[in-house]
Amino acid sequence: MKSRIVVIFVGILVLWSALAMRAAYLQFLPNDRLNSLQNRQFQTKVSLPARRGAIVDSNGRDLAMSAAAYSLYADPKILENRKQVAKKLAKVLNQSPESIYSKIKDGSRRFVWIQRMLEQDKADEIKSWDIRGLSFVEEWRRVYPNETLLAQTLGFLGSEGQGLEGLELSYNQALTGNKKKVMVKRDARGRPLINDGLMFIENPEGSELKLTVDSDLQYRLESELANAVSTFEADHAVGVILDAKTSAVLALASAPTFDVNKAAKAPAEYRRNKIVTDAFEPGSTMKAFVIAAALRDGLIQPNSKFYCEKGSFKVGDRIIREAETREKFEDLTVSEILAVSSNVGTTKIAFKMGQERLRQGLLDFGFGQRLGVDLPGEARGMVQALPWRQHLLSNISFGHGISTTPLQIANAFAAIANGGVLNTPYIVQSMRDAETGELVETQPKPIRRILSPEQAAQMRAMLVGVTTKGGTGGNARVDGFMVAGKTGTAQKVNPNGRGYLKGVYVSSFGGFIPANDPKFVIYIAVDSPRKSYYGSTVAAPVFSRVASYAVRKEGIAPLPLAEESTVNPKTRKIAAENPKPAKKVTVAPAIITAAELDKVTEVATGETVPNLLNMSTREVLRRVSGQELKVKFVGQGLVSDVQPAPGSQLPENKEITVILK
Repeated sequence: MKSRIVVIFVGILVLWSALAMRAAYLQFLPNDRLNSLQNRQFQTKVSLPARRGAIVDSNGRDLAMSAAAYSLYADPKILENRKQVAKKLAKVLNQSPESIYSKIKDGSRRFVWIQRMLEQDKADEIKSWDIRGLSFVEEWRRVYPNETLLAQTLGFLGSEGQGLEGLELSYNQALTGNKKKVMVKRDARGRPLINDGLMFIENPEGSELKLTVDSDLQYRLESELANAVSTFEADHAVGVILDAKTSAVLALASAPTFDVNKAAKAPAEYRRNKIVTDAFEPGSTMKAFVIAAALRDGLIQPNSKFYCEKGSFKVGDRIIREAETREKFEDLTVSEILAVSSNVGTTKIAFKMGQERLRQGLLDFGFGQRLGVDLPGEARGMVQALPWRQHLLSNISFGHGISTTPLQIANAFAAIANGGVLNTPYIVQSMRDAETGELVETQPKPIRRILSPEQAAQMRAMLVGVTTKGGTGGNARVDGFMVAGKTGTAQKVNPNGRGYLKGVYVSSFGGFIPANDPKFVIYIAVDSPRKSYYGSTVAAPVFSRVASYAVRKEGIAPLPLAEESTVNPKTRKIAAENPKPAKKVTVAPAIITAAELDKVTEVATGETVPNLLNMSTREVLRRVSGQELKVKFVGQGLVSDVQPAPGSQLPENKEITVILK
């Protein structure tokens, strides 16, 4: 009997020992298969995006940022009274009860999104119901605090947080950062264990983009374009401002625009970044680059003369005429051809060049090819393949039969302004990694040299002639500053057939300021204006207002020049002898030579009394900031007088008196 009891006891002891050893083995030694089973039973994965990186302007102001939002999800397996819950949620979420119920009716599912990116008040209301099976995830919602500012350039996101347009698309990977799989713990019955019904995530942020854009310039440009569309009853208008030296984009806009926060509701036409994506026939702005190419090839000089056929020139079976039939130009120098925008004169220059030289010159200026700007959807434009018939060679010389983007034209003007180098435009100044703090800055990227510095100076001098008395660009002038540029008035191509739309034009002006030391390149184009259509009356005044704001904001001192110093004596004499002509008298434009332009630059940088007239006290202080000047204020209001007089030599003590009234 005792032996049986001993055997049974030993047997039980062995069994318990084996169980204890097995338990110890399972508890303390790793087992991949069991760990996998445990994770599947007690955890589930939810993929959530990181906080999207911010986009800021050149001064660090927020253009796009991420704000906290709350995404509602359900666990249908533990959710009771699903139909009643669907009806209750529908009232808060503005959805139909049927659409919500279709998501939660399957009781075997463990995770389903109900609605993403809810506002705080709606999330708080749903949380107050304390319904088992409803929980929230904190995510990031994209917010554009300036609403319409830089809308087409910034772009917008899709429902899953992916970039769909603009910078949000082209820099999507950098802005997004790394997505993270978040593990949600569950209890033995599969119920999610979430503190207070909210899952917090600590994902890394995406990179921050700092743009070259100045928000103040951008706002002013957008306002002026919107005003032009309204004033001239135009379809739309575009504008771009580049840094003259580097081609960094300081502002670019298209009107009408849209609220980026409500991008899905905006027409596709408003969302397109037309400065980059749309190509059109530019008209007479192209004459500047035709003449520059001929000058580079040594075929002309600014004073070379061409007979302009009294405004009518037969080319094959066609007649080339001036923009105005009453213009009967005869002998004009190249400078005058550019200033009065002679179609016949430019045609003769193109004929002297020939099709091969002209086409290569236009390609060298960046037309017919992508410039490589860091924005999506850049168009090439079109420079037709050779051979060209004579009438096509003529048409291309004054901006028809060729298509360009607004950015290409502005960048070509920048090449003239900076001394002859074509650069790649860019808009992202730097990119900062949020985790490491590493900063990657964009450097200017020269593409090629097009003109020598001397040739570029000659072109700048001729383009100044366009905006002086007798030139077509007089409305682009800015008081106190030398402006260089070119007007353009192009018939609009019929998008639904061959030829041009009758009476429909694109009016434009492109140029730079100050002409003696260019800082800003500005291009303005107004599509289909109905109240007027010449570039000189539609686009040039917009250029003037934008340019005036830009140089004043930059604090650039105006030149101490009277108008008489920029108009040659012969022109003044003709004007004086014909104060009220019975019929139109063509007055030769004021032409400034490259040497005179250099002389103006020397005067501007000398120690002379600045022109502070009609400025406020704040504007005066901003203007003289950084200069060794002692300013004494007398009175209140705006500046009515400056002693010594503006433009005169500064006294030795560098003290001036500003009289306000």
